[in-house]
Amino acid sequence: MRNNLDVIAAYSIMLGLIILVGFLQSWSMALSILCLCLISAVMTIGANIQWGYAGLINFGIMGYTALGGLAAVLVSAPPVEDAWKAGGLDMLLCAFIIFSMILIIRLVLQKFSKSKNRNYIIAAVIIAGLILLRLISAPAIESIEAINPATTGFLGGMGLPILFSWIVGAFFAGGLAYVIGKIALGLRADYLAIATLLISEIVIAVIKHEDWLSRGVKNVIGLKRPVPYEIDLQGKEWFINLVQKFHQGSLNLISDNLERQQALKQLVIESSTVFVKLCFAGLFTAVVIILLIVTQKALYSPWGRMMRAIRDNEEAANAMGKNVVKQHLLIFVLGSAIVGIAGAMMVTYDGLFTPGSYRPMRYTFLIWVMVIVGGSGNNFGAILGGFAVWFLWIEAAPIALFLINFFTSGLEETNALKVHLIDSIPYFRFLMMGVGLLLIMRYRPKGILPEKIKRV
Repeated sequence: MRNNLDVIAAYSIMLGLIILVGFLQSWSMALSILCLCLISAVMTIGANIQWGYAGLINFGIMGYTALGGLAAVLVSAPPVEDAWKAGGLDMLLCAFIIFSMILIIRLVLQKFSKSKNRNYIIAAVIIAGLILLRLISAPAIESIEAINPATTGFLGGMGLPILFSWIVGAFFAGGLAYVIGKIALGLRADYLAIATLLISEIVIAVIKHEDWLSRGVKNVIGLKRPVPYEIDLQGKEWFINLVQKFHQGSLNLISDNLERQQALKQLVIESSTVFVKLCFAGLFTAVVIILLIVTQKALYSPWGRMMRAIRDNEEAANAMGKNVVKQHLLIFVLGSAIVGIAGAMMVTYDGLFTPGSYRPMRYTFLIWVMVIVGGSGNNFGAILGGFAVWFLWIEAAPIALFLINFFTSGLEETNALKVHLIDSIPYFRFLMMGVGLLLIMRYRPKGILPEKIKRV
């Protein structure tokens, strides 16, 4: 009962802060924060599954997020027909060669016992494959990237609704996690963290430099939304009537008809932004709720209890006949797949894909701070951490400006100290994050909503 009250109180405070932003700043800003908090919550659910359930340290969250974003491009961007004619078939041939290399190597590993001859055969397959790939891909890539490089210069996608990319992003991230897991999950925890971080950097490097795939650092813009566009809403009669009805009281106070029409027009513009963000918030909330229900059921199922047993005492779990490696691989894939969904959601919300924006601070370490602050092992805590940390990350600048103006109200605007403090506002978010994390670790070392074990 006490735990339920803590959850209700914590989420009520968080909701109150977002509403306060709506009153003090704007409802558009409040809904933007809400949407980004929901996306961060999906990421923290994925990270919490890996760390909170199984004790796996994954510093490669950035890479899985980027793969989710790449999925959004490959699914929703329209295909570039000229690029496909120039080199599309050659790139498909390259994909077939890579797939064939994997099958051949797998066959060699199965058919031949461990020996120098087996190693020589595998090396020969890899070298021959790389040479063949280079000969085919180099001219194809050059031809593709030469097709109107200012706006395209890549193959494009399938032109499907972007919502499908949320599923594809999960498969992309989960697939990469499976490969990494097969190689690295046997490593010690600190080595695993380093390995996942390095592989994440490799993923980002490939996405940034392979222009034929996703335009690289030139970015992909104009991806179609699953919700209406503001400009379209502003021309819809039903929406104009809705806004007029909602603001009827304030509009009636304006006697001049021309002024009333101008005020209505401005309200329609502002309301269209709010309406679109409400639609996004509804979609993202549905995803968070579904994931929360599924993960809660999994957490308190026999499988969840087994994962916590493995986390707490791996040797004892092994002695009881549990396949620790298999379970670690499963949960590593599941957590990464959820992060891939979040990556696709982020690109869906932004409407663009910017590989240069994927940095460890935002898409790895900040996510870990969210899980730590909220409470690892507790799904409600992980989600709350996503909300709290991201809210502070966004609102740090306005809060810092308010505090500086309050404590320096007696100083002249040209005062050197005041000017210096105002110029330093962008760095206050790091100060606030550090102080907040220290306070949490001191007074709530297990997080705001720590893990609660149900006794059965």
